[in-house]
Amino acid sequence: MFRNALREYEPVSADSSSAAAADSASRLAVDVRRFPWVRPLAGDYAFNFPTIAPLYAGDPTSPGSWRDVAERVQSHTRDRGRLVDSLAAQQTQRSAPPASREAAGKLLDPQTVAVVTGQQAGAFGGPSFTILKAITALQLARRAESTLGVNAVAVFWVDAEDHDWDEVASCTVLDAQFQPRTITLPPPEGAGELPVAALRLGDPVTNRLDELEAALARTDFTQWTMENLRAAYRPGAGMAEAFAHWLESLLGEHGLVVFDSSDAAVKPLLAGVFTRELTSPGQTATLAAKAADAFSALGHTPQVQPQPDSVSLFHIDGRRTPIRRQGDRLVVGEESYSTSALAEEAAARPQRFSPNVLLRPIVQDTLFPTVCYVAGPSELAYLGQLREVYDHFGVPMPLVYPRATATLVDSATHRFLTRYNVSLEELQPQDEAALNRLLQAQLPETVERAIAEAEQAMERAMQQVIEVIPAVDPTLAGAARTTLGKLQHELRGLNGKVIHAVKKRNETLRRQFTRAQAQTFPHGHPQERTLGVVFFLNLYGPALIDRLFQELPLDLGRHWVVTI
Repeated sequence: MFRNALREYEPVSADSSSAAAADSASRLAVDVRRFPWVRPLAGDYAFNFPTIAPLYAGDPTSPGSWRDVAERVQSHTRDRGRLVDSLAAQQTQRSAPPASREAAGKLLDPQTVAVVTGQQAGAFGGPSFTILKAITALQLARRAESTLGVNAVAVFWVDAEDHDWDEVASCTVLDAQFQPRTITLPPPEGAGELPVAALRLGDPVTNRLDELEAALARTDFTQWTMENLRAAYRPGAGMAEAFAHWLESLLGEHGLVVFDSSDAAVKPLLAGVFTRELTSPGQTATLAAKAADAFSALGHTPQVQPQPDSVSLFHIDGRRTPIRRQGDRLVVGEESYSTSALAEEAAARPQRFSPNVLLRPIVQDTLFPTVCYVAGPSELAYLGQLREVYDHFGVPMPLVYPRATATLVDSATHRFLTRYNVSLEELQPQDEAALNRLLQAQLPETVERAIAEAEQAMERAMQQVIEVIPAVDPTLAGAARTTLGKLQHELRGLNGKVIHAVKKRNETLRRQFTRAQAQTFPHGHPQERTLGVVFFLNLYGPALIDRLFQELPLDLGRHWVVTI
């Protein structure tokens, strides 16, 4: 029964960074271990780190770990000048805000460290967890500066070389009736084969923007939101360029450095990584597979199971094509190469090569002095398979910090959740089971008690009949049990009719439940993975970003229900 449920939302510890606002009316904390869609790894990482510590570079909650990793990162040789020149050129092309340019310039200092996160270049800014990642990185960079006493820069790595068009082509919002509406960009020429950075938006993007605007509820911020989107997602713009421009316009003034990973200007800095992968083909996959076994031994499911013939690179010659081992040869599509020939090409023309998911972190941390990476759930898992891969390439492995995770709700949904003590996860199933339990909990106690007592009395009386009737005629025992079943069925039917009457009387409660469910789990999926950040910007405007900075603590293992 809902009325007898324990409190579903918990205050955070008085020792935590968010203690001062733990009981704030604007946010509620939920232990992530309660969610069936959250991997057990996330719970262990937050609450039982020693059990998985051998897989990672250090405990991200320990200041000592930050200092140790920072020292390794600062002492590692890298060409900061060329990296900063590349960043400056990108920022100039996008007219980045001054704060973003100033932050990028700090990377020239050999003591400066970076807190890095990243994501694919999603349509119209991607799902809302993209912003949660970036804000987590910015907050951690500020914390790192205080802890380490050096400059710390937040970097967003735009995964612009991925070629999976379907993963980035759509954006989902709720319309004025809180119904999910998905806007999908038509595939440009080369979609699915070329890196996303090579794809140019055509004239149809204008129609899709019109469709998006029509889907959104009209607010005071609709014009502002759409003007910024149209400035970024315009015909002729590259898909990755548009995403970077949009993200920079939102968070550049907070010092976020946005990096387009497809930039050919930095590829010479990566030639050594590419040639090492090609001259020891399969070693990265072998080490990651070994770590997968360690993951399994600890009771967790590995994120990646590398194929024995895999090489952790793609070849880019128009299309982005995986490289495979075949005996002592390397195969790209239908072409076969010797190891030395492909390694020589990587040394001379590194822009023709692109890392896969296992090598991407090595590439990223070869370029940037990464003290910490802000990871989503899948990234947290596969990064735990890479410790020995980092050693293989001689690159310092950063700490890993899970991104902030949150569900954003309006004040009406906040009141509904707290008044009726509805747990967030009960809203996920796309049925009315939780609603029926909630409505049943609203029955007058006298009615509920009377029905329950009638059922108990009936069962006791019929049980006596079932026990004594065989003395008259043993064959009637079955008929007595059938009669009990019919009586139970009728009583349940009566109970259902009472609940139906309560439903009619509590239509307002039904609407509140449906509205809360639509906000928190559109299509039955967690909000942060489904709804585009553009939906929330349209509702709350630029103040949304400042509010998230205020309301998103960095406590591990907590999901935040935030009222905006």
